[in-house]
Amino acid sequence: MDTPRYKISPEPSPARKTELTPTNIGSAMRAFFRIMDAWGVSNEEARVVLGRPSKATFFNWKRGEVKTVAHDTVRRISYVLGIWKALQILFQVPERADAWIRKPSDLLGGQSALERMVGGDVTDLAAVRKLLDAARGGGV
Repeated sequence: MDTPRYKISPEPSPARKTELTPTNIGSAMRAFFRIMDAWGVSNEEARVVLGRPSKATFFNWKRGEVKTVAHDTVRRISYVLGIWKALQILFQVPERADAWIRKPSDLLGGQSALERMVGGDVTDLAAVRKLLDAARGGGV
């Protein structure tokens, strides 16, 4: 079964307001890499979080050269952005928010959020996001 892919086109379709464009996928990818840097995530860990793209693709994305992005990768980036935002809401000091990602949590079976996220499955990212949303009163 083929993975849906988003092709970046210069003009978004008027029918789909959420369609990826060179501007917003590039912005999302830049934000993803800034978050990975803030969290001290290695390139290999970041590749796993993104769904294990090839090294060449990963480094192209890191340089801002984004041509196509799989739907799964878009979901993963979305989860990371949501996790980052939830941490900013929960912690008033950005450094504490960034440090939390590496601290073991009983709610994650003793793993840190980063350890869970590099489990490799998109559901690992969803679990961390769900935990943080519940902690900030967003329910389950």
